[in-house]
Amino acid sequence: MGMLAPEPLIQLGLLAASVTLLLLGAALLVVLRRDRASQDRTMQAVAGFIEKDSAPSFVCSADGEVLSANAAARARYATLRGETLAGTLRTTFANPGGILFRLKSVADAEGAAREDIVTRRGQVRLAVHNMGDDRLLWRLEPVAEATRSPDGPGLPMIMLGRNDAILYMNDAARTLVGKRATALDGLFDAMPVSMGMVNRITTEGGSLDVLVTSVDAGAGRQAMYLLPAPEITPASHWHDFEDLPVPLVRFTTEGKVQSYNRMAANLVGETLVRDAHLGDLMEGLGRPLEDWLDETVSGRAVQQSEFLRLRRTDKETFVQVALNQMKEGGESSVLAVLSDATELKTLEAQFVQSQKMQAIGQLAGGVAHDFNNLLTAISGHCDLLLLRHDQGDADYGDLMQINQNANRAAALVGQLLAFSRKQTLRTEELDLRDTMADLTHLLNRLVGEKVRLSLTHDPVLKAIRADKRQLEQVLMNLVVNARDAMPSGGEIKIETECVTLNEPLERDRVSVPVGQYVCLRVIDEGVGIPADKLQKVFEPFYTTKRTGEGTGLGLSTAYGIVKQTGGFIFVDSKLDQGTCFSIMFPVLERTTSSPVPEKPKVKAPSPQKGDGVILLVEDEAPVRAFASRALRLRGYTVLEADSAEAALKTLEDVDLNVDLFVTDVVMPGKDGPSWVREALQDRPDVRVVFVSGYAEDKLNDQRERIPNSVFLPKPFSLNDLAETVHSQLH
Repeated sequence: MGMLAPEPLIQLGLLAASVTLLLLGAALLVVLRRDRASQDRTMQAVAGFIEKDSAPSFVCSADGEVLSANAAARARYATLRGETLAGTLRTTFANPGGILFRLKSVADAEGAAREDIVTRRGQVRLAVHNMGDDRLLWRLEPVAEATRSPDGPGLPMIMLGRNDAILYMNDAARTLVGKRATALDGLFDAMPVSMGMVNRITTEGGSLDVLVTSVDAGAGRQAMYLLPAPEITPASHWHDFEDLPVPLVRFTTEGKVQSYNRMAANLVGETLVRDAHLGDLMEGLGRPLEDWLDETVSGRAVQQSEFLRLRRTDKETFVQVALNQMKEGGESSVLAVLSDATELKTLEAQFVQSQKMQAIGQLAGGVAHDFNNLLTAISGHCDLLLLRHDQGDADYGDLMQINQNANRAAALVGQLLAFSRKQTLRTEELDLRDTMADLTHLLNRLVGEKVRLSLTHDPVLKAIRADKRQLEQVLMNLVVNARDAMPSGGEIKIETECVTLNEPLERDRVSVPVGQYVCLRVIDEGVGIPADKLQKVFEPFYTTKRTGEGTGLGLSTAYGIVKQTGGFIFVDSKLDQGTCFSIMFPVLERTTSSPVPEKPKVKAPSPQKGDGVILLVEDEAPVRAFASRALRLRGYTVLEADSAEAALKTLEDVDLNVDLFVTDVVMPGKDGPSWVREALQDRPDVRVVFVSGYAEDKLNDQRERIPNSVFLPKPFSLNDLAETVHSQLH
């Protein structure tokens, strides 16, 4: 049996393939013709359905080609098959391409879309429906002219200028009022007008209750709409409500949405649908929303307007909601007038934050005062014990530990006072270049070997007034934080610059006045601070460090010191790029009457013995016990009193000779300055030492009227007290 040659075999295979392809092509052609016939039948059905529609309608392809148009469209636009819809509508809309693209995008996502558009001939509602198969049905429906007047919406509207002057009234407003009003106070019975609420106006026919809403019209103008209260029936006037540029929602007495306008839908979001419950749309009343609705319907509502938070997931939005009762066909409903209050609530949150910081400062100051009294007693009695023990005693080391830890506690309390801006500042004229030069050696030791410290100064740097010791603490805190932000090492830059502000600098809810400033910047290359934590870095006890690595008081202390000095501190940071702290100090302004700075006094050696009679007035028994023993050890005669009244009773003895008053400032009953002024009337030559755990500024105003007085802050040591008393008596 012979075999086929290769060539005839290939020819046979090609023939079979050709026959198969022909059969497949024929089948596809049949299917395509069937689909085309089905589409044509669908198109004919749609065309027949819309042919009798009085509104112009078009069936178009996805790219805008007109496939068919009904009789109304052909009569109005003389459109031809194959034209684009944008070209057809160019005489109707100013920018048909943009409008069509916007609506098509919504229809592609949601299946349908519509928009009311103002044209030269009136308002038109353009709607589009996605028919599938890349076809779209477009329909133009004129908005009923009966609801509109020649000069605007059918709702009564007045245009206000500044000082509540009425600039314009539309026909509906003039018809409602029956007269031409020139100012609000001549139209409304009571001022000011409550927006979103029912107010009473005076018309030509008498008084009338109207619901008042308004919207900013720009250029200092305000458009105010008046909705007559007896006619607040959205079912019959909703065309006007739809066009009103104020968000309106109508609820049943049970809180279900009945209708709403376009502005409300834009404000509330996609959750605003018919039959949605009020509680599903907003929250934050603090009590059931149904109770608020019941009170409004029954007329028992004390406060018709409330601030609520919308349940939007895309952004945080607050609204002010005013509820107004309506009657329609004997049934009650509620009309809610909404206004966006997000900016207002943001400002309120900022105010609450500032109040919180102020409250923390007051708390810190009060706690610091009580702690300073305790620390004075602890460290003072420790000093008394150290007088009886030398370094060879077994208890000496324990006493030194108590003393050192008391000093550490005193430093911590000082930080609290710094944050609350209640510490005592010893201000002086400073040149930051000299201050930095004195501090550079210590800062280099603080940053370690991995971190480089570089300083750059403005060659014409001007002087400032500040407390050098406190300013050094601020710099050390900032440099230590910069070092900790760069665990792998890097560079810390400290820059100084003279800055002149010709207009106020507004940032971080602070306004820096016009003037000259010395700006000090501490810049690192560290990990940065997240944006949501930037506003918290100056709060006390807030820290991003691990437990045990920081108290959270460093930056709050710096903040308090800078603010008490009259300066400003700001922070800028980006993750993984670094942080910059900027401090702005006002330039010291010298005047001809400015006193010449005193030369620093050389500290005298601690006096061992003294003489004189001292009246010690202190309401804290432990502090009084320590101070009296310390002064007696120095050779002074000490008279004790636990109150101002007791001190004045002691001084009634005219034969008693007193050389010095040592008194607490804040005490129950009369305070220190008050009783001292009374006592000095009979004893004008007695000198005074005021002591207090509060800042010196509580005393400054009164001390000016008390001659020969000095201030000694708590906690003070035995030597501090002895030196102050000695300097006052000699």
